Amino acid sequence: MHEFQLIAATLTGIALLLLMVTRFKINAFIALMIASIFVGLAAGMPGSAVIESMQQGMGGTLGFVATVVGLGAIFGQILEHSGGAEAVARKMLKKFGKENASWAMMITGFFVAIPVFFDVAFIILVPLVYALGRDTGKSLLYYGIPLLTGLAVTHAFIPPTPGPIAVADILSADLGWVILFGFIIGIPTAMVAGPLFGKYIGSKIDVKVPDYMELSDWDETDDDSLPSFTLLVSIILVPLLLILGNTLTGAFIEQGVMEAGLFSGIMTFIGHPFIALTIAVLIALYWLGVRRGTTREQLSKLSMEAMKPAGVIILITGAGGVFKEVLVDSGVGEMLAVTMSDLGLPVIVLAWLIAAAVRVTQGSATVAMITAAGIIYPIMINFDLSEPYKALVVLAIAAGATILSHVNDSGFWLVNRYFGMTEKDTLRSWTVMSTIIAVMGLILALALSLVV
Repeated sequence: MHEFQLIAATLTGIALLLLMVTRFKINAFIALMIASIFVGLAAGMPGSAVIESMQQGMGGTLGFVATVVGLGAIFGQILEHSGGAEAVARKMLKKFGKENASWAMMITGFFVAIPVFFDVAFIILVPLVYALGRDTGKSLLYYGIPLLTGLAVTHAFIPPTPGPIAVADILSADLGWVILFGFIIGIPTAMVAGPLFGKYIGSKIDVKVPDYMELSDWDETDDDSLPSFTLLVSIILVPLLLILGNTLTGAFIEQGVMEAGLFSGIMTFIGHPFIALTIAVLIALYWLGVRRGTTREQLSKLSMEAMKPAGVIILITGAGGVFKEVLVDSGVGEMLAVTMSDLGLPVIVLAWLIAAAVRVTQGSATVAMITAAGIIYPIMINFDLSEPYKALVVLAIAAGATILSHVNDSGFWLVNRYFGMTEKDTLRSWTVMSTIIAVMGLILALALSLVV
């Protein structure tokens, strides 16, 4: 009877969450909090225990996520302000030439989205897609889909973007492994969903620059006024390499390849996400700010502006931590783990399915990631999973949360408006692209899970 009560409480709580977000348009933070309270009480937890779980879940999650997402947002804001996105795009186009511009756009999107939010990066770079479309006479999708794929893949798979940061924290996964596997899974995924699919769909749907977007021209600023490409890539890679270095150092010590000492201690310190991102922010502030004539007051203002979108993500992630903690403390996770063991379903597949279901239902990839992480964590702790495997679960959730972007997703309408397509053509292009990313992500995560 108790097992039935736990199942009923969980399923009803998830249904309530989705209903509040989709039907009643209640903010995801509030909806997650209400769903957490409902699940706890319905599962038979005393009111005082529910409150204690909520406090622990919120505090435990925000301690890490608030710092990392906040630093990452400032990092991205400075890079955006400096013209870094344009500089990367110009260098890629010069390197690849217009005949291979679709590959240049994919690589540009891939690297720019590491520090810059998806929608901001797209709006900055879409005039270049317009220019390429006008110059070559080809469909905007020929260049737009590769750009969107690069942005979407990185946004989903590679920290310090908020989604994987939040999921990694909720699942207690090592960020270094997430970064490493994010690149391994993300690069082939971006190649297939980007230039290859872009070439196909561009030949099927002829999209020209919308009349109402004609004035949105690519800034013809002289290249000399933009930051150095080498400098930009170096700054973007600083936090990634430091975090990855910390992870690999720990793995080498664990395997007996190297001994703990001064070097490993230094790597552990500077490779922690807090320190790595602080170093990256300081470098960006100086080289992309002070050295380029930006005043201290402007830099301070930019940092404050970066906090606005970051704050929403931080709060929703904290609520996801509350949901996770209630599921753990109520005993739901242990019960679901036993059920899953009987079914023989891999954790990676279950995580992907949950994220995909929430994504299709309510539209937001971030909410889908955080909700799926909250549900899967109580199950994971009942299995002896390695750190690399946990990272693959993070990426499986990120992949599932990317699937089938349609009319309930703001990204769908962003692409629809900037490319001036009908809803049907947006579904045939953008929605299919997002689904290729999701399916490729699952397949590659499963393949890697066989060798880690």
